[in-house]
Amino acid sequence: MKRFLTAVLCCLSIAICSRSQTTLPADSIRVSLLTCGAGSEIYSLFGHTAIRYEQPAKGIDFVFNYGIFNFNAPNFVLRFTLGETDYLLGVSEYRHFVNSYQHMKRDVWEQELNLTQEEKLRLVAQLEENYRPENREYRYNFFFDNCATRPRDQIEKAITRQLVYTDEMNEKVETESFRKMIHKYTENHPWSRFGIDLCLGSEADKPISRREMTFVPFYLMDVFGQAKIIGNEQAEASLVKGCKQLVSIPQSELLSSGNLITPIQASLLIFIIITILTIYGLRKQKTLWIIDLLLFASAGIAGCILAFLVLFSQHPTVSPNYLLFVFHPLHLLCLPWMLRKVAKRKKSIYLSINLVVLTLFLLLWTFIPQEINLAVLPLVLCLWIRSASNLVLTYNPKTRE
Repeated sequence: MKRFLTAVLCCLSIAICSRSQTTLPADSIRVSLLTCGAGSEIYSLFGHTAIRYEQPAKGIDFVFNYGIFNFNAPNFVLRFTLGETDYLLGVSEYRHFVNSYQHMKRDVWEQELNLTQEEKLRLVAQLEENYRPENREYRYNFFFDNCATRPRDQIEKAITRQLVYTDEMNEKVETESFRKMIHKYTENHPWSRFGIDLCLGSEADKPISRREMTFVPFYLMDVFGQAKIIGNEQAEASLVKGCKQLVSIPQSELLSSGNLITPIQASLLIFIIITILTIYGLRKQKTLWIIDLLLFASAGIAGCILAFLVLFSQHPTVSPNYLLFVFHPLHLLCLPWMLRKVAKRKKSIYLSINLVVLTLFLLLWTFIPQEINLAVLPLVLCLWIRSASNLVLTYNPKTRE
């Protein structure tokens, strides 16, 4: 499969180069920014951006796409977790590109760029240079170097006139952060939002600039739609000549997340079950250590994942993560000794320390410089209740040995 894709890309590269050797008049070349709607997979929730290049007189109609990756590549998930994923600039025929999004039930918008002949030729030359085999691969970064930021940079580089945005692009917006931008586009996908929230650290809650916000294709589309170009004679023109929707999916056909239960509902259900069982255990003077096994093992596994991200990942927004005070590898490492103490109804120093840490975490919740998903709160309370209940049983004179 990989060889087949390589062969196709090489053929397209030859076709583009051969077709573009003859310079045509300005109005025979059109370049557009394509913005695609959200998909159902977690990597497609934020939409997609590509550049369309047309030369109708030569029969050229290609789409340059910086979002090509091979999910079946060796160690893809591990490399993505480490922030070492390599993406490719791919080229496809426009009709195939649009048909694929039509099939995936995703909208597509086109913004034709109001560029001069020189700027169009510069942009096409840049894309062709970028598409050379030695240049087409790049190190992907979800926030700073992705399918939206690459087209943005190429278009800005090609424009020789003064490009003016409506707002100051490099000024920090106090009301926006990477996490808040993600929340806007995961509103209908609560489990994806919950998973992302767990992995992102406090760096994701710092204010970001409007330029940094353009990592989201839809925001880039809005910014370009309002941008102006000022020529040498101070003549002002819109960056976007016109905008039209190429693919429109009826609302009734749009794919929904299909979640039967949300993270907050699930965590509350777990909290209620554990609370009831804990009360039963206290009344019957039973330790119910199997609950501790399942709960602390799960928290420990989650902690291992978070610790791995913080210590080894190159993603810039995963460290520090204050959730490591709740979910950490020590839950797994200390589990055998803790369970042995609990089963014998002896004092567990680990549970005592854990109770203090969780109590402080709950008391300082609003002061923690990290926005924590509300679904985490019932889970924290579950760990707190089990730590406290086991200590109550331990210090009950009736149960001491």
